[in-house]
Amino acid sequence: MTETLRAIGTAAGTPATNPTALQERTHATRFEEFLARELAHSLDTLYRGEEVAKRGVAGLASVQEVVEAVTAAELALDRIVAVRDRVIQAYQEIMRMPI
Repeated sequence: MTETLRAIGTAAGTPATNPTALQERTHATRFEEFLARELAHSLDTLYRGEEVAKRGVAGLASVQEVVEAVTAAELALDRIVAVRDRVIQAYQEIMRMPI
């Protein structure tokens, strides 16, 4: 069984002697995937809000649809800006650390 796990680890590019490396890599990948998925979802929401607003101006969408889509887009933009602010804050904190 351990030989099989070692072979899988070697194929995946993780050292078989360091099991925490596999855990760290998995967590990093999960976070990266999570962040990419959430960003894509937020961008889709922004695009949908823009399209519904255009349809509303053309008279093809109800006022309720426009308000709901624009509100969802606004919330998505707020989330994106909040994440950006936290990333900048973390970067600035790292830059202030003494060497």
